[in-house]
This record gives sequence, structure tokens and C-alpha cells, in this order.
Amino acid sequence: MSQHLYRGLLSVVVLGLLLGAAVLSIQAQQAPSRAHDRRTSPQKEAEHGEHRTPEGWKFTWPNGDPLKGREVFVKLECYGCHAVKGETFPASSRAIGPELSAMGPLHDAEYFAEAIINPNAMIESGKGYEVEDGTSNMPSYNDLVTVQEVIDLVAYLKALRPPVETPARHGRAYDSGGDHDEH
Repeated sequence: MSQHLYRGLLSVVVLGLLLGAAVLSIQAQQAPSRAHDRRTSPQKEAEHGEHRTPEGWKFTWPNGDPLKGREVFVKLECYGCHAVKGETFPASSRAIGPELSAMGPLHDAEYFAEAIINPNAMIESGKGYEVEDGTSNMPSYNDLVTVQEVIDLVAYLKALRPPVETPARHGRAYDSGGDHDEH
């Protein structure tokens, strides 16, 4: 190939690249202004079918199957850190999470879901549920469970109730906390 032909071809390629870059630059500069126009004009929003979160919308956790959720609890070996009075799981050797039998009526399903999906979102300080850097002792299971398994696990947790205890000797009722005096 002659040197003149090579230089000519190289010039065409370089010119093409420069023109392409210029066109992309112009499009990139125009795109934000068009998006801004849509956001600032209610009439344009209606014309373009702009979708927004409906006023008053709230995330609603779907119903799950508590029996399948118990299976997920076993699969993940949650009992290794969480005791559940009234259940026949192996005894917790670490007990670094709260006892769960009375938690069902105390929390919304969304609270349980967040605790499972994002354990660092809400940590009760001073109860031993955190490590030195302030993050949760609870590991993430997000790569180990399906969405349906989380839905079912939440249903299991929501269904938990403390076991019904028979009165103990001398008229004292069973005290799950062990630190309350009889009044």
C-alpha cells in the first residue's frame, strides 16, 4: 500500500472518529435538558405519560407459608444464633441474636424482612447484636435464599408466639426473662 493511500485512509478514519465524538457530545449535552424539561412541566409530564410513585403508596409484604419458612430457618441454621422457645431446634451455642418466640406480634412483616435482607439497617445497641465496628453480628444470606424463601421465613417469624406455660410451684407463673419479680 502506498504511503499516500495509507495517509489518506488514516485521515478519513481520524475525521470519522472526531465527527462521531462530536455528535455523541452534542447528544449528551441535549439529553439532560430534555429530561429536565419533562420534569419541570406538568403539561409535558401528562403528555409523555410520566410514571411516578402513587401518593400514599406503601410497600406491602406478601403472605408466605410459615411451615416452609420454618424449613428455611432450619436450612440457614438460624437456630445457631437465635433460640426459639417451644421449638425443638438444636440448642444455640452462640446465642448472639435475640430469642424469637415472642417476636411475631411485636414487629411488622417488613421489619423482619429488612432484618433478614439488610441486617445492618437497624441494630439495637448494647445488647450484643453488633461487632466492634458497629455492624450486625447477623451475616447476609441474600446469596443463599430466594425471594420466596425470605417471604416464607418472614411468615414463620410473624407466626411465632411464646409457648403457653403452666403455672409453676407457689403460684408463680413462668417468667421468660428470668429478671422480673412477682408483684
